[in-house]
Amino acid sequence: MEHITLLIGIVIVTALVFDFTNGFHDTANAMATTISTGALAPRAAVAMSAVLNLLGAFLSIEVAKTISSGIIDEGSGIRPEVIFAGLVGAIIWNLLTWLAGLPSSSSHALMGGLIGATLAAVGTGAVNGDIVVMKVLIPALAAPVVAGLASLCATRLTYRVARNADEERTAKGYRAGQITSAALVSLAHGTNDAQKTMGVITLALVTGGALAPGSDPPVWVIASAGLAIALGTYLGGWRIIRTMGKGITDIQPPQGFAAQTSAAATILASSHIGFSLSTTHVCSGAVMGSGLGRKGGVVRWGTAGRMVVGWALTLPAAGGIAAGAALLAEQGDWGVTTVAVLALALCGAIWVRSRRAPVDHTNVNGDSPATAEPTGVPGPTAEPVAEPAPVSVPAGVVTTAVRAVAPPPPPAGVTVGSAAEEAAASETPHPTGRPASASSLS
Repeated sequence: MEHITLLIGIVIVTALVFDFTNGFHDTANAMATTISTGALAPRAAVAMSAVLNLLGAFLSIEVAKTISSGIIDEGSGIRPEVIFAGLVGAIIWNLLTWLAGLPSSSSHALMGGLIGATLAAVGTGAVNGDIVVMKVLIPALAAPVVAGLASLCATRLTYRVARNADEERTAKGYRAGQITSAALVSLAHGTNDAQKTMGVITLALVTGGALAPGSDPPVWVIASAGLAIALGTYLGGWRIIRTMGKGITDIQPPQGFAAQTSAAATILASSHIGFSLSTTHVCSGAVMGSGLGRKGGVVRWGTAGRMVVGWALTLPAAGGIAAGAALLAEQGDWGVTTVAVLALALCGAIWVRSRRAPVDHTNVNGDSPATAEPTGVPGPTAEPVAEPAPVSVPAGVVTTAVRAVAPPPPPAGVTVGSAAEEAAASETPHPTGRPASASSLS
């Protein structure tokens, strides 16, 4: 019994570590557009998101039930070692995609890890395939499409309603709206994603005999999961914030407002009905929809394609890592220890690698090109980076052409009028045959 108690403790700590990585991995979902448009300063944005993630963890337990008693059959002989291996697979994949600045799904990493470890240790009978299809795979495919279409329509409606309004004044209003919608996304993220860790801890307690099958998460489980995801959110996954805020499309305040509002509605609705939805899929789809919804907007399909590949790889990759960890952990105490040591070593290596080109709140928008990691995505002050011109938007083509032929600006301290006078003076004959100076003409 002492061995089981110690092992359950290790599983709980590992689950909270995953929850922490989930927090900083998914901060971009709520705050990337808010930071990229300047609606909130980076540090203020992640602090607000952290508080709301914590509050959201207490709003519902429906998703936690899906994880703890839906995907995996509790009575099939699942042991804490298997859950530990599944968490290791999810954590490693989260860190690898964070290092790459890739907005992949922490939810799918967790479920892929649990499924892979269970298949390796117990077999196919321990995985409820119909629930995986209905509550994981179908929502994974539908979520970005639904959120993207909602965001596209909302963006077009937003620009149509405000087409005759003053742009600067409406931008301020939309930035305020962005803060509100970002708060909703953060609350929704806590409601959805923190529950997944609650479900895993509850599953570990059930498999260890500490809880009866079908039990709801205890209050201390809810509180600890909420605190872990809030702390991770506050530290900020700046690499992924940069990709989502600048890499998919250039977001204006109306787009940010429309994208975040659509994402929040989709996530909250899915949490209410118990769908273990990926907030990353929802928010990424909403950002792409906002790019398509603005006339002249450009979606960088190369970045979007990389994201889709990452989404497709998440379940099998996390599952493969977890399966290998499960086979090793099943060997006994030395196997569990070996998995823990290897996981710590790999996580440390990823962290050291990330320090070669750090990204934080000071350069998340590309403000410090010398220290920022090169991603091919210009920040607002980058000079100058060629932008692919939208083929079907005449205004964008005209603007590009005008900028290409416009004369260079006059030197500092010289007004346009004085520059024109000097040019005219250089062509005016002087009685002595010498060009007249500007002072002699005045």
